[in-house]
Amino acid sequence: MVVGMPPLEHRVAAADGVSLCVFEWNAGARGRDDTLVLAHATGFHGRCWDQVVAHLDGRHVLAVDQRGHGRSDGTPPVDWRLFGRDLAELMRAFDLRDAVGVGHSMGGHATTEAAAAEPERYRRLVLIDPVIGSPEAYVAGRRAAFADTPHPTAKRRARWPSPAEMLSRFRGRPPFDTWDPAVLRDYVEHGLLPDPAGKGWVLACDPAFEAEVYMNALENAGVHDSVARVSAPVLVVRAKEPPSLRDRMDFRFSPTWPGLAGAFRHGREIRVPDRTHFVPMEDPAQVARWILDG
Repeated sequence: MVVGMPPLEHRVAAADGVSLCVFEWNAGARGRDDTLVLAHATGFHGRCWDQVVAHLDGRHVLAVDQRGHGRSDGTPPVDWRLFGRDLAELMRAFDLRDAVGVGHSMGGHATTEAAAAEPERYRRLVLIDPVIGSPEAYVAGRRAAFADTPHPTAKRRARWPSPAEMLSRFRGRPPFDTWDPAVLRDYVEHGLLPDPAGKGWVLACDPAFEAEVYMNALENAGVHDSVARVSAPVLVVRAKEPPSLRDRMDFRFSPTWPGLAGAFRHGREIRVPDRTHFVPMEDPAQVARWILDG
């Protein structure tokens, strides 16, 4: 299934002057039911949700390009708290109440922070394999997950002669070989921008920025204070367990603390041990059902 009409595109000013790109589907449906607010993973963009949106029964949906991603502004240094503040600013800009916050990976971390900061704006949360580690995981501090070695995403190929070539290279290659083909197409098509130098295309999320996000993944220990403050019901979806601590940042496995659902006031968990961390890319229809079922 594919989305019929393309979304509207908006700009929202974050508190520090960063301009965020926000996509809106089914604007005429606003107020008919809860607005669904979607936040993507590190290195992705708002249009990665297109195939999930296609299964959301015409609901009013907003999806943000988080700072440094897609068509939004943003440069290092990267502080994970900023992603949550940006999302809270989006909620205020659209004056949303009783929304459903949906976040994948880093987007789940950001959604948690935003729901703690703006509790009256969220009715419930759906966190799909959110990057929130155990309280102990944050004790070692900044960049502990990678021991100050460069993150491999910094070496990601940034320039492509065409979206078609990028799609051809990625199709059938891990981790993309488990993705729904339409999601992979959306990831490529909307994840490239014309090269300012006029020589093909460049990744919308600069590999150096993406690597910086990953390197700072365990810097925001305050996220557990935010978890404790979230009053809305929360569904936590966890993918397959990493076989060891060393594998916790391997994209095949879940980076989510197994105790996370129990740390929320009203949390519950669904396990999908047959899925990788890229659950929304692998099964957008199932993700839509979790969002709609409440």
